[in-house]
Amino acid sequence: MEISPLPDLETLIELRREVHRFPELSGAEEATAARIVAQLQQYEPASILTQVGGKGLVAVFQGDAPENGPTILFRSELDALPITEDNPDLAYTSAVAGVAHLCGHDGHMAILLGLASLLHKYKPARGRVLLLFQPAEETGAGAWEMLQDERLLALQPDYVFALHNLPGWPLHQVVVREQVFAAASTGMIVELQGYPSHAAEPENGLNPGEAMAEIILAFNELIRQKTHFEDLTLLTVVHARLGEVAFGTNPGYGTVLATLRSYLSADLQKLKTLTEEHVHHIAQKYNLKYKISFVEEFPATVNDGAAVELVRQAAETLGLDVQEAAQPFRWSEDFGHFTGKYKGALFGLGAGTTLPQLHHANYNFPDELISTGANVFHQITRQLLHP
Repeated sequence: MEISPLPDLETLIELRREVHRFPELSGAEEATAARIVAQLQQYEPASILTQVGGKGLVAVFQGDAPENGPTILFRSELDALPITEDNPDLAYTSAVAGVAHLCGHDGHMAILLGLASLLHKYKPARGRVLLLFQPAEETGAGAWEMLQDERLLALQPDYVFALHNLPGWPLHQVVVREQVFAAASTGMIVELQGYPSHAAEPENGLNPGEAMAEIILAFNELIRQKTHFEDLTLLTVVHARLGEVAFGTNPGYGTVLATLRSYLSADLQKLKTLTEEHVHHIAQKYNLKYKISFVEEFPATVNDGAAVELVRQAAETLGLDVQEAAQPFRWSEDFGHFTGKYKGALFGLGAGTTLPQLHHANYNFPDELISTGANVFHQITRQLLHP
């Protein structure tokens, strides 16, 4: 079997480029969702659920005997990134200042719409297919919020699948991995509170600058001690701020931000505990008050072996090259919320060895992947929903 041409590929390419031109940030994907709904209606799903967990959408496609087969969910993302695009030769470059689709979510949407077109043309024999368009993936909030919606919970998928394009891998290559596919991560915010004074009288204030420096050094030393952890564990200090820019003021507050990341959830929890202990001891040493908060929390995406095998079989049936990833990917994906609740798999789709990397200012999703991704998804439905 070969990759089938999509019934309306040119329309989907045009829509992908329109979405690329008008990106929206996490949680604000209203116009993007409206564009997706308008296109989905052309494929006559049994129903379309809107405002699921915020701006999320779920299109339900029924087989001839929906009660006699499993329910399969496929996910795409809706949101863009707060990064300025630098791609002047692109005819459809972002028209929104400081916002751009530099992760390929515009392409992932087109792939899921391509699957909708195939489900419209080739109705499943049984079961149901759910096409889920998720907001706020980049902040780690969207999947969790959608999974709190009773309308989605009532649909109870038996399998969940998603893909992510992979720059640096051969075009159209399918990349699979059992167990951990993508790392867990969280953002850590450390707020230190002393009290300010005139810069000419530093002895009358409590400046947290020295404590901030000590915390950063302690964090860097901690992550170098690999014996603390079972597998790859990383800590990256991403931002630090001490007071305001005012030469006459001895500052009284400071903030340190870090990203904590690991392949194993247990390692991430241990890293959180150890960093909190360091902050506590250093703040006490300098008589500072402190507050620690964690944001943008992503669980590890853990793939089910049987679901990975379904992806592998689908790719091989379509004549695609399949590559086993030797290690999990270091980036995080909130699809881990789905695979933590349901049997499923996230897999990669090679986007070409010369394509700029994800989140780079000149990245642009390759339209050649729309048919490939849609066909892999559709083949999975054929394996599960056709006797």
